[in-house]
Amino acid sequence: MKLIVGLGNPEKRHENTRHNIGFEVIDELARQFGTGLSTGKGNFHYAKISHAGNPVILLKPMTYMNLSGHAVVAAMNFYKIGISEIIVVCDDLNIPLGTIRLRSKGSAGGQNGLKHIIQCLGREDFARLRVGIGRELLTGSHSSFVLGKISEEERSIVNDTLLRCVDAALDFVTNGIEHAMNHYNRKN
Repeated sequence: MKLIVGLGNPEKRHENTRHNIGFEVIDELARQFGTGLSTGKGNFHYAKISHAGNPVILLKPMTYMNLSGHAVVAAMNFYKIGISEIIVVCDDLNIPLGTIRLRSKGSAGGQNGLKHIIQCLGREDFARLRVGIGRELLTGSHSSFVLGKISEEERSIVNDTLLRCVDAALDFVTNGIEHAMNHYNRKN
């Protein structure tokens, strides 16, 4: 069983923000598979899907971004999912808008959701799909930018990027992180 985790912040006021791009990927996956998310046995919402014969859990932590690790560990324990079976989808300020980057392991790179997951797991060797939100667009503080709404101009790029993220996450499910990295780590 695979676990695809999308990071974001709960509450309606955080919808359509750059920091919630992980939630948008999970929502798009659920939409494409014709399912909705339910409340899980932990502080998360989830859906079960099957892709190419592989069972997959889609997960949205209902903690705030900085406490995402609690929900990830709860889901991993409940569903008995190993660290090599998870991929975490999150925003990345240091990657240009419209670019995605997959990694098999690594540091948090300043992303507080990843930082908390690493802290809770006690290790950083899990796959992650970082979605560029574009430092080149930054005006003001980092927190104001990541918590800011996606503009109309950005939305068309984000929508195309979401579709590539869905494809990359499903490639991870069927072929593993190395294959997905080789096929999706490129610029627009």
